[in-house]
Amino acid sequence: MPEEFGDWDPEIFEKHGREVISQIRGHFEKIRDVPVAVPRDPAELKSAVAADPPETGELFERVLADTWEKVVPGLVQWNHPSFHAYFPTSASLPGVLAETLTAALNVNSMLWQTSPAATALELVVLRWLAAMAGYPQDADGLLVTGASLANLYALAAARDHALDFDVRERGTGGPGAPTLRIYTSDQAHSSVDKAAITLGTGLANVVRVPSDEQYRMRPDLLDEAIRRDLAAGFRPLAVVATVGTTAVGAADPLERVAEVCAGHGVWLHVDAAYGGLYRLAPSLASTLEDLSVGDSVVVNPQKTLFVPLDSTALFCRRPGALARTFRLVPEYLTSAHDGDTTDLMDLSPQLGRGFRALKVWWVIRTFGRAGLAARLDASVALARRLRERVDRHPDWTCPAPSAYPLVCLRYTPEAVTADPRLSEGRKREITDALNARILRRVNASGTAFLSHAVLRDGYVLRLSIGNIRTVGEDVERVWRELDRIAAAELAEPTGTTAWTDPA
Repeated sequence: MPEEFGDWDPEIFEKHGREVISQIRGHFEKIRDVPVAVPRDPAELKSAVAADPPETGELFERVLADTWEKVVPGLVQWNHPSFHAYFPTSASLPGVLAETLTAALNVNSMLWQTSPAATALELVVLRWLAAMAGYPQDADGLLVTGASLANLYALAAARDHALDFDVRERGTGGPGAPTLRIYTSDQAHSSVDKAAITLGTGLANVVRVPSDEQYRMRPDLLDEAIRRDLAAGFRPLAVVATVGTTAVGAADPLERVAEVCAGHGVWLHVDAAYGGLYRLAPSLASTLEDLSVGDSVVVNPQKTLFVPLDSTALFCRRPGALARTFRLVPEYLTSAHDGDTTDLMDLSPQLGRGFRALKVWWVIRTFGRAGLAARLDASVALARRLRERVDRHPDWTCPAPSAYPLVCLRYTPEAVTADPRLSEGRKREITDALNARILRRVNASGTAFLSHAVLRDGYVLRLSIGNIRTVGEDVERVWRELDRIAAAELAEPTGTTAWTDPA
C-alpha cells in the first residue's frame, strides 16, 4: 500500500506509544517542578500554535515535541497536586491507560447491538456507583459527559412528569399550558439556570430559596415558596437540592427537603456531583445526607474517584421516566432484543456515546473500594489540618465550614479589621481587595492554582483538595505561600487596599 494511504503500521504505533508514555512518565515524575499555571498573552499563545495545516504529513517526533514545547506549557495543569481551584478532576494513571484503550477500540455505546459488552459494563459500574452513593442499585442510570448535562436530563424528565399532557407531541406551550417553576437554593450551581434556559422554563421561573447561616437550603422557605406559587397558578417542575455546593461545599438537608417535596408531589433532583461519593470515606459515611430520597441524582466519578474527564453518573429511581422523555427509535436504529438488554441511547438525547465505563471499571478495580475510601479520607484529613492551621492564625479565617475537603479562606488582618479610622464598609472593601490580590498573585506564581467565591463575609479563596497525588507537604507549601503573599500585600497597600477612608 502506498505510504500516503492507510494508518500507521502497528509496529510504528507501539514505538510512538512508548515515546508518549515515556513523556507522560517524565511529566509526573517532575510534576512538582512544573508550574500549575503560567499567565500567557492570548496573542502570543495563539501565534505559537497557529499555522496552516501541513500539505504533507510531518514526522510524529516533531508533532510530539511541539506538543510538549508549545501546548503543554500553556495549559493549566488540572492534574497537578497543587491544583486546588473549582473542584478536582484528578485523572489516575489506570484511568489514563483505560482512556487510551477506549480510544483504540472506538466503541459507540448507543445500542446493545452496537456495543453489548460496553453496555453491560456500563450497567455494572452504574450499579457499583449507586451502591457507593447509597442510592438504589436498580435505578435507571447512564454515564454522561458532565453534571451540567445530567442536571438538564433529569429536569427534562421531571418536566414531562409534571405536565398532565403529552409534551413530546404538544410541546410545553399552547392554550392552558401552566407556567413551570424550578426551586433551588441560592447556592445552587449555574447549570440549574442553564437547564431552565434550555428547557424553555426561563430564568424568571427559577425560584432561588434562601440558605441558612451554613449555606444550606431552608426547607421552611421552600415550602412557603411552593405554596405561594400553587396559589398563584404556577406548577412546580422540580426541586433541585445540592450536596456539595460549589462555593463552600454545603449540603442541603435532604430529608426535610424531601418531606416538603412529598407533601406537594414535586420531583426532587439531587445534584451530588461533588459530595455524593464522599459517602465512601469512613470519616464521613455516617454524617452525610441520604441520597436515596431523590427521584434523580447525579454523582461524579471524575471529581472524586480519580477517573479522567469525562464521566458522570445520572440515576433515576422512577422506572422508565428517562426513557419516556428521550426514547425515539427511527427505523435505521431498530434492532432485535433477545433477553434482558438495554439501549442506553433511550435515556438521554445523545445517540453517539463513547465507551465511558471502561475507565470507571479500571479505576475501581485497580484501587478497590477500600483503596478509594482511604484516598478520599486522606483528602478530608488534609483539609482538616489546613483548617486547624488557619484557625490558629490571627489574620486568617475559615468563614464557611464544610464536611468535604473544600476550605474557604479569608485574609482578615487585624491591621484593617481593628483600625478605628475605617468604617465597616471600608474595612470590607479593603479586605475584599486584599484577598483578590492574593489570589491573583498566587495563581500567577505557578506555585498553586485556586479559585474564589463571594460569601456573606465577603471575597474568599477556595482551596479544594482532592488530587490523587496531593500530600501534606503540597498543602503546607500553598498555605505558606498564601501567608507570605498576604503579608507582602499588607505591607505595601496600593489602590483600594490603601488605609484611607474616603468618607
